[in-house]
Amino acid sequence: MREPAWRRTGERPDYRFSLANERTFLAWIRTALALLAGAIGIDQLAPEIAPTVFRVILCILLAAVAAGLAVVSYRRWGRHEQAMRHNEDLPHSWLMMGMTVVVAVAGLVFAILLLVRH
Repeated sequence: MREPAWRRTGERPDYRFSLANERTFLAWIRTALALLAGAIGIDQLAPEIAPTVFRVILCILLAAVAAGLAVVSYRRWGRHEQAMRHNEDLPHSWLMMGMTVVVAVAGLVFAILLLVRH
């Protein structure tokens, strides 16, 4: 597989920065996998947590967020790698705020579901 054109431009950054950027990418991928595992777990292990339609919608939303996070984290990794190659500031990302909101809303929804259920 050919490497992207941006990888052939600029100067190669210190490998430690590239490895740190890669570790950050992998942390975001782990988060995406955790969200996907949560969606599967709710669907398979907690069918009584909510009415079927609501539970399926919740699982689909969590799985979609997981897929979106995987794509966005790859793009973030590439933008940061490119910025390092050109000795530029790292670009701002709304990813952290977005994931904070998603996890907070998911936690609130699950708390409400558990309170209503009991």
